[in-house]
This record gives sequence, structure tokens and C-alpha cells, in this order.
Amino acid sequence: MSDSPRYQSFAEFYPFYLSQHQNPTCRRLHYVGSLLTIAVLAWVVVTASWSYVFVLPFIGYGFAWVGHFFFEKNKPATFAYPWYSFVGDWVMLWQMLTNRIRK
Repeated sequence: MSDSPRYQSFAEFYPFYLSQHQNPTCRRLHYVGSLLTIAVLAWVVVTASWSYVFVLPFIGYGFAWVGHFFFEKNKPATFAYPWYSFVGDWVMLWQMLTNRIRK
């Protein structure tokens, strides 16, 4: 992504992020991965099963990357913008849960 713009803020980045999630199946896989991450994190905290914390990134990113590689057919923004992309996942989930974005 060397020829793509470098975003200076999350507000600049987020429209690009959304443009990379046009496929409904890709978005839904993001939602599933994010919700499962929350559920597993809650289970880890409640049961004090701290050794399972390591699986959290695999759950969230696993679902998301399947969505990108097989349905959206693009490269995840995480590779070029890891922090903005991480925040974007949670903003997109919140907007889905509050009906501000298509499911």
C-alpha cells in the first residue's frame, strides 16, 4: 500500500475503512468475530482462564480475514493501518448494533 494515502486521523481513515467492507458477508464475518471476541473475553475474565487470552486475536482477525480474502477479495486494512483498522472494527460493530450501518 505504498502508493495509498497515509491517513493522519481516524476520521480521515474511516471512510476508506468502510469502502473496504462493501460485501455484506465480509461485514457479517467481522461482526461475528468481534462479538465472539467479546464473549470469549468475558468468559476468560469470569473464569480467570487467562491462558486463553492468546486466542482473542485469532477469533477476531480470523473471521475478518476470511471475509476479506474470500468475499470482499481485498487485502485487510490491518496490514497497512493496524491501529486505525482495530478501532474501525469496533466502530463498525457499534454502528451495526445501533442500526447506523447495514448488517
